[in-house]
Amino acid sequence: MSSGWILLGAIVVIALFVFGAYNRLVALAQRVSQAFADIDVQLKQRHDLIPNLVETVKGYATHERGTLEDVIKARNAAMSAQGPAQVSAAEGQLGAALGRLIALSEAYPDLKANANFQQLQSELSDIENKIAASRRFFNNAVQEYNTGIQQLPAALFAGALGFTKKDFFDLGEQRGQLEQAPSVKF
Repeated sequence: MSSGWILLGAIVVIALFVFGAYNRLVALAQRVSQAFADIDVQLKQRHDLIPNLVETVKGYATHERGTLEDVIKARNAAMSAQGPAQVSAAEGQLGAALGRLIALSEAYPDLKANANFQQLQSELSDIENKIAASRRFFNNAVQEYNTGIQQLPAALFAGALGFTKKDFFDLGEQRGQLEQAPSVKF
């Protein structure tokens, strides 16, 4: 009879441990989702700012139609992207297009001096900083989650309970484009 109690006690301890590990993984997964939602809020603000910026530039740089169209196409692609991998790729392309748009101000002194353009450029810079901070928070949450599902003993049952590795918000191939200074042609 005592070996039955020991076996029952061991099963209860294991079950409690699995419940505790499961709840921890659920909390980590929720943190990742919340962090991605924070990025989404910042990206929405940037998407809302872009049409105003394009309209302001359009008045001064009418023959730069290709650059303006590239920004609009990149914005539309970014707005329709789903999931961290697609969003990060689309946002990388949008960031590169915005860099080329901002570089136009160097070729147009009147545009560079325009108060509306300066305000929009300042707002965009502020939003870019917030996006970078949100991306760091998201990537930290993903790192903690991925570590949690790979550490023993949670690794023994995480996959069976539906916990899979999450992707970082990485700029990937666009990182090189964003790190280069945009070229300004006169």
